[in-house]
Amino acid sequence: MDVAGTLTAARTRLGDARLEFRCCDTDFVVRTTGYRADVAAERARETALSLETELDAFDPDSAVARLNQTGRVENEHVARLVRRGLEYGERTDGVFDIRQGAVEHDLKAYLRGDRETVSATFETGSVRVDGDRVVTETELDLNGLAKGYIVDRATAAAAGPGRRGFVSGGGDMSPPTGPIAIESPYGDSRPLKILETDWNVATSGNYRRARDGVDHVYDPTTERLGARHESVTVVAQRDCMEADALATTLAALPLSDALERAAARPELEAFVVHDGVFRTTEGFDEHVA
Repeated sequence: MDVAGTLTAARTRLGDARLEFRCCDTDFVVRTTGYRADVAAERARETALSLETELDAFDPDSAVARLNQTGRVENEHVARLVRRGLEYGERTDGVFDIRQGAVEHDLKAYLRGDRETVSATFETGSVRVDGDRVVTETELDLNGLAKGYIVDRATAAAAGPGRRGFVSGGGDMSPPTGPIAIESPYGDSRPLKILETDWNVATSGNYRRARDGVDHVYDPTTERLGARHESVTVVAQRDCMEADALATTLAALPLSDALERAAARPELEAFVVHDGVFRTTEGFDEHVA
C-alpha cells in the first residue's frame, strides 16, 4: 500500500482556495475550504462570470439589455430577478422599483462622466412574468438585485459535502465563514464594526460612487436622487439578494423611516451611518463579533 501516495492524494482533494476577480464592475472574492476546494472555487467564479454576461444591462448582448431593447425576453435568471423585484416593490411601497431602468442608465452615464447633467425622468409601465418569459412596457433596472443574485448562485455552485466557504462581491456577501469588517465611508483604515454572522450581508450608501452629491441610489416615490446616509449595512437571513435590495432601499429613505422598516422584519437587521452617527436596529449587535 502506497501510504505516501494516499496522503498526497488526500491533501490534493482537501484544501483552502481563494480566488479574486472582477465581476459586475467590482472586486469579487471566493473562499472555499475542504474537499476539492480549488475546483469548487473555480466553479463559483465561472458561475459568477457567466451570470454577469446575462445580467449586465450595459452589455448590449446580455439578456437584460435585450429585454430593455425589445420589451421581452425568455431567461430563467431575468425572470427570477423580476419576480423578486416586483415583490420588493410591494414590500417597500414603491421605493424599490425595478421599472426605473431609464433613470438607472442616466445616473450611471453621469457617474461615469459620459454626460454632464442628470436628466432622470421617473416613469412606470407594466411588467409581466410568465414562467421564464418577461414582457415589459418600460426599461427595467435590475442592478439592485443582480449582484446579490450572482453572489447567491456562485455560493450555491461552490457548495458541497465536506466543504465550506463564501462569496463576496463589492460589499455583498453570502454568510461569511469568519469575522468580516464593515469599512468606513470616510476612508479610514479602521473598520466601523467587525461582524460575525451566519446571515447574508450587504452595504450601500453614497461613498462608493458619487459625483457632485449624486450617486446610484434614488427614491422614485419622491423622485429624489442620492443616498440619505453615508453607509447602510444590512444582514438578512433569507439570501444575499434580499440584503442587497434592502440595503439599497434603506439608503434611499429618511433615517427614522429606514430604521422603522428594518426593525419591522425579524429576519433583517441594519446598521446606518447618518451624519457621522451610528444607528442600529435592536438585534444588530447579535451579529457583531
